[in-house]
Amino acid sequence: MRHQTASPNENHPRFLRLKRLRSTQKASFRILLLASLVGALAGLIGALFERLTSWVGTVRLDGITGTLGNSWLLVPALFVASALLAMFAYFLVRRVAPETGGSGVPEIEGALQDLRPVRWRRVLPVKFFGGLGSLGSGMVLGREGPTIQMGANIGQMIAERFRVLDNDMRHMLLLAGGAGGLAAAFNAPLAGILFVIEEMRPEFKYSLVSIKAVVLGSVTATIMLRLINGQAAILQIGSFTTASLGSLWLYLVLGLLLGGVGVIFNRSLFALQTLFQRLCGSSLLRFVLTGGVLGGCFGVLALYVPQIVGEGYDTIHEMMAGRIALPMLALFFLLRFLTTTLSFSSGAPGGIFSPLLALGTLFGGTYGYLMLMAFPDAGLEMGAFGVAGMGALFAATVRAPLTGILLVLEMTNSYALILPMIITCLGATIVAQCLGGQPLYTALLERTLAREGRPAG
Repeated sequence: MRHQTASPNENHPRFLRLKRLRSTQKASFRILLLASLVGALAGLIGALFERLTSWVGTVRLDGITGTLGNSWLLVPALFVASALLAMFAYFLVRRVAPETGGSGVPEIEGALQDLRPVRWRRVLPVKFFGGLGSLGSGMVLGREGPTIQMGANIGQMIAERFRVLDNDMRHMLLLAGGAGGLAAAFNAPLAGILFVIEEMRPEFKYSLVSIKAVVLGSVTATIMLRLINGQAAILQIGSFTTASLGSLWLYLVLGLLLGGVGVIFNRSLFALQTLFQRLCGSSLLRFVLTGGVLGGCFGVLALYVPQIVGEGYDTIHEMMAGRIALPMLALFFLLRFLTTTLSFSSGAPGGIFSPLLALGTLFGGTYGYLMLMAFPDAGLEMGAFGVAGMGALFAATVRAPLTGILLVLEMTNSYALILPMIITCLGATIVAQCLGGQPLYTALLERTLAREGRPAG
């Protein structure tokens, strides 16, 4: 009798709606817990990756110079050590996991469109150890590419381990891991959140749960990173005064110039990428030997001209401290432009964010010196133009101006420059778009799919 009276109530529309609501809330809560776990693991691997890349680079350079001093064996030894590290990275990429070449961000975008596989079992070790080899050799690459791709692959790993079958929820974990990877690379949680939403907006399915998952991934990754490596900003460049209203037009001009530089940078990178592909073809030997020559040359350059190789943070600090004269700033910009495009287009595992920030700083610093000479009584600060240049070149190449603004502000704690930053990044983005420049990662994904004979999504 009780069963007969309860059944109609269970089939009542209101009861069914409540049941579906409870089921949805339970699934959402589960995904948010998993997103927190993904972020924590992304922060852990990001902190470990940062420490090990620094250790490998220090052992390679200081160990050899400390042992050999200034003997004639120093240069050959540095070349060989750097070449071996680079060759190890290139071998892993070509032989084990080709999708780990470059930054890995286009691979994530392709995975979100279900155009690219996410094979975390091979990507995680290859990207980690391959990144140690390429960055440790002195190549002009950043940590953020590996940490973003590893973070997203951790999201896929957790989705499989906890049997997340819904495709949208699996994508949420990929995005949470990607946001956590960027946040861990730069100690910048807001930039991690905004990068995923802005750069991956065509693939990002907006909902309250998806945004919460990305936020949790970025926040937990940052907390994990700070527990291990401390809370200090990556770039300690001092503070700046608020820019006067009369000087804002100078920042707009800087942005317009960097918009053109960004378009030239992307086109140069694509041209060199095509050249490397023609040179190496499908030959593993040519690919590894080419990488070895590049790594060896950059390893030697690190001894004599460290400003044009590596991630670029030391170069930024030098420029901000006023230890680089105007002619050398311009020269370092040109040389670093070449080393950056060569490194990234060759297919080595590594990111482009950090080298772009260093390039933008050098260009902005050069421009700032010239403006100080042209307007000596305007109260301008050369370093402020360098900071604005960081975000503007990023905005022009990646076409993610809001991420560029927040990333630089979080990395430098230069919040007094928020208005000049917005003006500079906006100007750079508009010019890049008017000149027909393609967003970097979108173009890279299209080129990857074209090589495989597959249409872009």
